[in-house]
Amino acid sequence: MPDTLAAWTPRLIAIATAGGQDDGAHDLNHLHRVWQLARTLLDSHPEADPLVVLAACYLHDLVNLPKNHPERAQASRMAAAQARAPLARAGFPAGKLDAVAHAIEAHSFSAGIAPATLEAMIVQDADRLDALGAVGLARLFYTAGRMGSAFAHPSDPLAHGRPLDDRAYALDHIEVKLAALPAAMHTAAARALADSRLAWLRDFRATFVQEWGAQAAAGPLPAASGDA
Repeated sequence: MPDTLAAWTPRLIAIATAGGQDDGAHDLNHLHRVWQLARTLLDSHPEADPLVVLAACYLHDLVNLPKNHPERAQASRMAAAQARAPLARAGFPAGKLDAVAHAIEAHSFSAGIAPATLEAMIVQDADRLDALGAVGLARLFYTAGRMGSAFAHPSDPLAHGRPLDDRAYALDHIEVKLAALPAAMHTAAARALADSRLAWLRDFRATFVQEWGAQAAAGPLPAASGDA
């Protein structure tokens, strides 16, 4: 199987990158990370089909719509449908196509499709793990910037007196969505790693708020004198 995976990896990358990609949060490096995370989870589940997991990891974002797109919830279904033809042309085992398509369509948080196979569970866990931790934080703020969101609420970043709103404030996304991910993981290894990464994110949030508040209390910086 390692030889099979090695042979299929460049073919899957070629399919994944054929259409180009302008979203740095869902680029080829994201696909590499999701596969590496999935490989770690596969170590605990030798009964899973690694070729199905590999294909779904690299093709799960074939259709990637912005988070505020009206058809966002349909993107994973579109990606699953779009993956079938190039996989078939490349000679992917026909008997595994349905399993790959299901793992792709079930990976999405927005789609709300429950994974029905172990392979789909692993792909969903791996993709969600990449939303946590340091890289996940960078992806969070990158995506927020593309959507025009502010870093945080100017005077109530922890939402003590307002409802959380991650469309308006990037920092809110940690508690609105990311905090719920560890409990939603399907594999024990993913839950443990997710708990660790969420703890790191919450430490960052506390530090961010401390600095945010200190800056707000200090008031505006004095005007610079002379040429900058």
